[in-house]
Amino acid sequence: MTQHIGIVACSAEGAALCYRTICAEGPAMLGPDAHPEVTMHTPSLADYVDCLQRGDMEGVAALMLDSARKLADIGADLLICPDNTIHQAFDLVAPQSPLPWLHIAEVVAQEAADRGYRCLALTGTRWLVESDVYPKALAAHGLEWMRPETEECDLIDRIIMEELVKGIFRPEAIAAFQRILTRLKRGGCDAAILGCTEIPLIIDDTNAPLATLDSTRLLARAALRRAVRAS
Repeated sequence: MTQHIGIVACSAEGAALCYRTICAEGPAMLGPDAHPEVTMHTPSLADYVDCLQRGDMEGVAALMLDSARKLADIGADLLICPDNTIHQAFDLVAPQSPLPWLHIAEVVAQEAADRGYRCLALTGTRWLVESDVYPKALAAHGLEWMRPETEECDLIDRIIMEELVKGIFRPEAIAAFQRILTRLKRGGCDAAILGCTEIPLIIDDTNAPLATLDSTRLLARAALRRAVRAS
């Protein structure tokens, strides 16, 4: 028996990619058609957005904990949240959580260190990029990072919130990310953190000017390894 993975979801596209990754990559570890038991819960995205717009991290934490408790009641053994932005509330969540979590930024930072990267381009919503979610995790591994410029952050944020989370994928959005990552590469970055779980739906190693760290799939794979290892 593998551990039961609980997904504390926020936005649909990123959560769906995380779920699909666990199910699609499970057979390589467990045999044909096999993957751990997975349960996902999400409130309305509007509830999270309302809290984020008001800077209400206690409200964000309450939503995450509500999902965590429901997943625990269903029988989950460990929790993941395929949304980088709401990890701003993680320190409020962890002490009250009924189950252990994997932290998305810590998973990505460990991967960056293991691959030998030194300076990471940080992309994501404005809320994430302006937070200490990734700086804290990267600093623990002695890694540096660079944020996009203000206008670039605004553009990335608009693409994420008005397009990607709604399942809209446009060539213009890909081109915008490519331009921004090219500038950050010239500034000294050797890899890019795809710090919104929807960004990997349009950018990856095949079309990015930098090596990419896909936070969504890295978290899913870490959960899969944990679920199998604990069995």
